[in-house]
Amino acid sequence: MAELSTEDWAFWDTWMRAQRLLVRELDRGLQRDCGISKAEFSVLMTLSAPMRVGELADALDWEKSRVSHLLTRMENRGLVARAEDGATGRRTGVELTAEGRRTAERATRAHGGNVRRLVLDRLTPGQAAAIREWSEQLIERTGSG
Repeated sequence: MAELSTEDWAFWDTWMRAQRLLVRELDRGLQRDCGISKAEFSVLMTLSAPMRVGELADALDWEKSRVSHLLTRMENRGLVARAEDGATGRRTGVELTAEGRRTAERATRAHGGNVRRLVLDRLTPGQAAAIREWSEQLIERTGSG
C-alpha cells in the first residue's frame, strides 16, 4: 500500500477543507436566499415532472424512508403534493405544486449566482477544464457514473 507524503497529506487536507467550506457556504445561501435546505433543493431540482416516490429516491440515490420524511415536511410547506393510488390509498406519486415550482425557479437563480460567485468566476478557463476532466475521470474510476 502506498504511503502518502507530507505534501500529499497537505493537498488532501486542503482539498477536503475547501469542499466542506464551499458546501457550507452554498447551503447557507439556499437557506438565506430561499428558505430551503440542500436536501429540499435536490428534490425540487429532480422533480421536473411527477414521479413515483421510489423513482425519486433512486434518482437522488437516497433511502426511500429519507425521501418520504422529507416529502412530508415539504408537503406541509406547500412545495410538493403527493398523489394517492385509488385502489390502495397509498401515497405513491409526488409532484411540485405551483409554490414548489416558484421556489425551484428562485432557488435555481440564487444557487446559480452563488456557484458563479464562489467558484466559476474565480477559475480560469484552463482551471475549470482541468477540474472538470479530473472530476469526470474520478466519477468513471469509482463507478458512480
